[in-house]
Amino acid sequence: MDEKPEARPVGAQESPGDAGGTLDRRAELSEFLRTRRARLKPEDVGLPDFGRHRRVPGLRREELAQLAGVSVAYYTRLEQGNGRNVSAEVLDAIARALRLSDAEHAHLTHLAKPKAHKKKASAPSQQVRSSLRQLLDTLDGIPAYITGRRSDILVWNRMAAAVFGDWSELPAQERNWARLVFLRPEYRELFVEWDGKAADMVSYLRMDAGCHPDDPRLSALVGELSVKSQEFRRLWATHDVKEKGHGVKRLRHPLVGELTLFFETFRLPDDSEQSLITYYAEPGSPSAEALRLLASWGTDARASGRGASALGRPAVGGAE
Repeated sequence: MDEKPEARPVGAQESPGDAGGTLDRRAELSEFLRTRRARLKPEDVGLPDFGRHRRVPGLRREELAQLAGVSVAYYTRLEQGNGRNVSAEVLDAIARALRLSDAEHAHLTHLAKPKAHKKKASAPSQQVRSSLRQLLDTLDGIPAYITGRRSDILVWNRMAAAVFGDWSELPAQERNWARLVFLRPEYRELFVEWDGKAADMVSYLRMDAGCHPDDPRLSALVGELSVKSQEFRRLWATHDVKEKGHGVKRLRHPLVGELTLFFETFRLPDDSEQSLITYYAEPGSPSAEALRLLASWGTDARASGRGASALGRPAVGGAE
């Protein structure tokens, strides 16, 4: 099962803050494997723990190699970022040994066996089909928006603006969920469980980075957030990854108070980098009534919210 990965030293990582720089895929692979191994204990995987002093947290490399059925030297080279020739079968075995989630398994594959991407002079702008914009407008009473790569907010409807803020007032480059969550204080107030929202955002960006390490805008975003937010730096260092799916968010709205909203994520079939996210409240609940009020206030809600918070201003929006 030992297919020899290319053995070469891990190169120095370029600064993610450089606008033209990229993320070092081999360094990312090394740190991802190391952090996943560190979170497992021998008893977690059925190995005996004889109480000997461990210099590092979690499983030793030889223990992980044993579980995956590869040699220690082979796994060591892989954890050093030398994964160019690794097979899918070996990655599957390592993923099982590390007890990776589906998202983590996919991330490992992206890092170890990257798909070839044609070099382009500049990344094309993210475009949303006109029919999808029309669809958003028809979702009356349902906050909905479409995100693209890097969690950029591309288009949204009036109810999304009423709940989350009038993004049309922001420059296009600022319409990004990670920037909003980590750099704008009003969003720390909006999300009742801000810590969970922040962790989710970093996990989404990590997943994106595994798929597109050569995206200079993503690299620049990570660099900026790392400089400006201590919380982002701490979460980025965990190397956690996840896909946005479904769940519940509790919001603290400046006009209608606390909202409990369920959300669903729909990946668009003709553009896997774009997702439609919708929010709804349980029928007959106080949150449903609050959404109804926000919908009925219309432009009055925008005027009322001006004095309370920028988050209370609904408006029809879209990408510039």
